[in-house]
Amino acid sequence: MTKDTRRIYQLAKEFNISSNAMLAILKELGFEPKSHMSVATMEMVEAVTRKFTEEKQEAKKDMEHRAQVKQAVDKKIAQVGGIKVINSSSVVAGVLRKIEKKQRKKERRKRKKHPVDQHEVAKSFKTTMARLTGSRTKKRYRHGTGQDRQIDSGPSNLIEVNEFMTVAELANAIDCKPAEIIAKLFEMGMMATINQRLDMDAIEMVAAEFGMEVEQVAEIGDAAREDEHQERQEKRAPVVTVMGHVDHGKTSLLDYIRKTNVVAGEAGAITQHIGAYEVEYLAGRIAFLDTPGHEAFTAMRARGAQVTDIVVLVVAADDGVRPQTVEAIDHARAANVPIIVAINKIDKPSANPDSIRTQLSGHNLVSEEWGGKNIMVEVSAKTGEGIDKLLEMILLQAEMMDLTADATIRGQGVVIDAKLEKGRGPVVTVLIQKGQCQIGDSVCAGTYSGRIRTIVNDREDRLASIGPSTPAQITGLNGVPQAGDSFIAVHSDQEAKEISLRRGQIKREQDARRTLGHTTLDKVFDRIKEGQIKEVRLVIKGDVDGSVEVLSDTLGKIATDEVRTHIIRRGVGSITESDVLLAAASDAIIIGFHVSPDSRAREVAKNENVDVRLYSIIYEAERDIKQALAGLLSPEVTEKFAGVAEVRDLFRVPRVGVIAGSYVREGRISRRDKVKLTRDGVVLFEGTLKSLKRFKDDAKEVKEGFECGIGLENYNDIKVGDVIEAFEVVETARTL
Repeated sequence: MTKDTRRIYQLAKEFNISSNAMLAILKELGFEPKSHMSVATMEMVEAVTRKFTEEKQEAKKDMEHRAQVKQAVDKKIAQVGGIKVINSSSVVAGVLRKIEKKQRKKERRKRKKHPVDQHEVAKSFKTTMARLTGSRTKKRYRHGTGQDRQIDSGPSNLIEVNEFMTVAELANAIDCKPAEIIAKLFEMGMMATINQRLDMDAIEMVAAEFGMEVEQVAEIGDAAREDEHQERQEKRAPVVTVMGHVDHGKTSLLDYIRKTNVVAGEAGAITQHIGAYEVEYLAGRIAFLDTPGHEAFTAMRARGAQVTDIVVLVVAADDGVRPQTVEAIDHARAANVPIIVAINKIDKPSANPDSIRTQLSGHNLVSEEWGGKNIMVEVSAKTGEGIDKLLEMILLQAEMMDLTADATIRGQGVVIDAKLEKGRGPVVTVLIQKGQCQIGDSVCAGTYSGRIRTIVNDREDRLASIGPSTPAQITGLNGVPQAGDSFIAVHSDQEAKEISLRRGQIKREQDARRTLGHTTLDKVFDRIKEGQIKEVRLVIKGDVDGSVEVLSDTLGKIATDEVRTHIIRRGVGSITESDVLLAAASDAIIIGFHVSPDSRAREVAKNENVDVRLYSIIYEAERDIKQALAGLLSPEVTEKFAGVAEVRDLFRVPRVGVIAGSYVREGRISRRDKVKLTRDGVVLFEGTLKSLKRFKDDAKEVKEGFECGIGLENYNDIKVGDVIEAFEVVETARTL
């Protein structure tokens, strides 16, 4: 690359400064570079060179001034006598130090003094004294006839609480007797016992009655986390997730980078598990996550685990942008992480990288070479071409993000994968984000705890400890946690057991209640009024691209003074598990137009409480969204899933029509149900049953695992392999 086409990061290397510093200097000089990959023009180079030259000249003048002061002092010493001239340099140094000291004092006087927060001082003093005396700070009560008790809550009335804490735990936090909490709940019309768990609304109301404000902790055990020290922050390696369409070369790319054959051990050369790998390039280190797809990436994000710093999107140069490529882009954008595109398989004769850039630009990913902001690198996982440049771009992007962590505190991280191995017990792949973990540390992962017995990296090397941005497998836990669970090291086994026990209790309570869930169309107006949401996120799926385009344009323009709609994904085809997971992670509502969810998507939507709305008329979808935002949603008409039957044979009966010989795969088919006929996820017919038979006899209902004959009212275009879904129409009155 010639000097005329130097990039800004290369110019920064020439002047021995960071890319961030060079960008800051160029902005000071009046230039507006887009990123570190922008071309450094001759004007930029000349301006930077001029600036550094002027700074060197100023430094030279300062040195000359110091030399003049030294000569003057030497002359004075020679005149006084009795002191050797050889010591004059130390005198000069002393004089200069005095001058600098005076200047520093002047600067300190000019600085604005930070006021002392007396509130915090009093709170700190009170806490320290309580710890020294071994007792908690008592509150003073004043009783009066015919009036409520008043509480002197001291300098602070803020308490930390978690959802579903017991009455006893709440009383302990407020510093009162459990009987008083029970009495207050009774006054509010709620019967409770000392061990009963309260939801957040009840906790907030009770705390308000006692003059307290509440702050909800994110997770049980957060208090055990050590805070990072700003002065001990060190640069850490970036965590990179590799995503893309099936068979576009994601794992093969990592295979070349790691110089090992990961693919050979996978069934059908497709990644079947979550892998975490660590590589070193030049002076940098990179942690890679190789996932079975964006579903795993989003499933972890849905559990609150944001582990990825950068996403590498792999696109095959001979295949182009595929459906899973688009899904990966949507999931990466929803996670708000930078995307680096690796255009793979450029060694093939049919490769067309420019065509890939054109297709990606249609999804708002524009290459820097074309004036955009996205880094795109042409690579070949087979020959290794472009791999070095890809790694360099990853490290460059990480440098721009300024990733740091404190390695001196107790380890904190996230569970990437977990499994149960014979002879080893629970084997957990963890990624440490802060601090350090060692063999023998007491740890807690999700609802399980234990002590680390072994630490092994991805190359089966045994390690004594692991630090920030380091993936490794550990053993020693008493159970198998879920991917995305938090992982923390604590002081003792007792503390770890206590945290895991309380987390287990909260999880069981959440699973039992599942009261809140995600945003639904019924709750939109209530949540707008409470200020909880500013936009309604939508995932739109339809049978044809034209309908999806029109529906997206129509729904995307709906807005009120308080809230607007935001379409995070749109696509053609049936509603899949990936769509539901994206909606769950992004708190979105799914709109289906002439399509229906598959069985797996329906199950996940039920478990995750994701609202799935199905429509056959665009106007109805638009009307419901508008009325939901305005709080005017009419009584809801829902479809309650009843069963699914698969067409396995066809029988043509004179004067009757086509009878579908079917097998009930799930649920049951009833004569009074409404049905949908779907083919490849697209709804072809919606109506009623004309007949339902078992052998030659009429049947009212056929259950799962049995065969039957199904006739559809006024519809005969049935083929083997079609799916008949039965559902009940249920009207639910909207309640406030």
